Order: sequence, then C-alpha cells, then structure tokens
Amino acid sequence: MDVPEDSFAYALSSNQAWAGYKAHQNPDFFPRLATGQSPEILWLGCSDSRCPETTILGLQPGDVFVHRNIANIISATDINTSAVIEYAVDQLKVKHVVLCGHSGCGGAAAALADQRVGGVLDVWLTPLKAIRNANKDELMAIRDEKERAIRIAQLNVEAGVKVLMANMTITDAIHKRGLQVHGILFDIGSGRIQDLGIGTDTKRSHKHVLGDSDAEVVRGNHGMLVFRSNGASMHVQ
Repeated sequence: MDVPEDSFAYALSSNQAWAGYKAHQNPDFFPRLATGQSPEILWLGCSDSRCPETTILGLQPGDVFVHRNIANIISATDINTSAVIEYAVDQLKVKHVVLCGHSGCGGAAAALADQRVGGVLDVWLTPLKAIRNANKDELMAIRDEKERAIRIAQLNVEAGVKVLMANMTITDAIHKRGLQVHGILFDIGSGRIQDLGIGTDTKRSHKHVLGDSDAEVVRGNHGMLVFRSNGASMHVQ
C-alpha cells in the first residue's frame, strides 16, 4: 500500500478509521480501557519501527506495558529503563518481563562494523560493542553477515537478561510471587518469535492442540486463530 506524501495527516485519518472500527466492533472497548490498565507483560524491546510489540504478539491496547530503545540494550545504570521496570513490576504487578531482540537490527550492524556512528549513539552502543569484543572469535567465524548480526542480537539479549536477573526489583518479585523473565528474538522476515530459553524458566515448551473446550476460535477465509488461556495458534485451512 502506498502511503500519501503527508504521512502524518494519513496517520491521523487512519486513527479515526481505526477508532471507529474498534468502537463498532466492541462498544465497551475504549470505555473499559479508560478505567485503567492491568497488563501482564512488560516488553523491553528495540525502537525499530518494524517491531511493534502489541501487533506482533497479536494482543490489544492495555495488554503490554512497553519500554523500547536503540538495540534493546539493558543497562543497570539507565534510570529510564530502571523506572519502567520498577513501575511495571512493583505497581502494575506484571507477571512476565520479556526482553526482545530482532533480526536486521541496525544497532547490531553498527557494533559489528566497528566504526563511529556519531554523537550519543557511539556511547549508547558501547555495551553492544563490548559484547562484540568478548565474542569476537565466534562472531568472525560466521561468514554470513546476516547470520552474524542475528548471533550478536542473541548475545545482546542474553547479556540483557543477565542484567535483568540481577535487578533487585525483579529478583524480589521472582522470589515473592513467581515473576517470569524471558529472552526472545523476533525474526522480521517471517514475523515469528523465537524463545531463546533464557531467564527464569529455560524449559518452556509451547504446544497448541485443537479441540480444547476453553478455546476461542476466530475463523477467516483461509485459516483460523485459536485462543486459549495458555496461548494462541494459527491453523491454515
């Protein structure tokens, strides 16, 4: 779809259409949303425009509390990230903290290139460059540049999860109420999320079986979405 030259005006018009559609689909949606939020997921991700968390998770406004930055870097000294974590964990009582990296990350490519980007970005990407230096032999052994970028993105998530697991707000919530921490990677080329198996539970398995009595089925012309309390899955007809 071609976007008009005035993309902001188009975005405002699109918002009106979206709000009208949502209100028609469910008249209680926005009034209920306005009463407050109780998200179960804190999403820590990259600012990349191709990684909109609510969309790729198939969820709705109000379902995910969000913090995003360049290259989804988790720094123990970043007060912005720390404030988000504290509010989400202590006040909103989220059940899951999710750190998401992704393929095709510009920050990962910049770190691998070992060249100055300019301005504050060079400072911000320092932790990612440190990951590159610490894993230089492994990374340089990967001949394909895209695969190398994916690998450093994975290593970045692993490093970030270690920082999260050392955060006192998070560790207290893990011990007191079973908060879960997850590290994942989003593949832009397929739209799929890979659970990296790091965090609080390294033995997670996701199985989706048709025929559950508590399943909600949404049917389309070419497939159907099946929603359950433990997840969702798509089945092509």
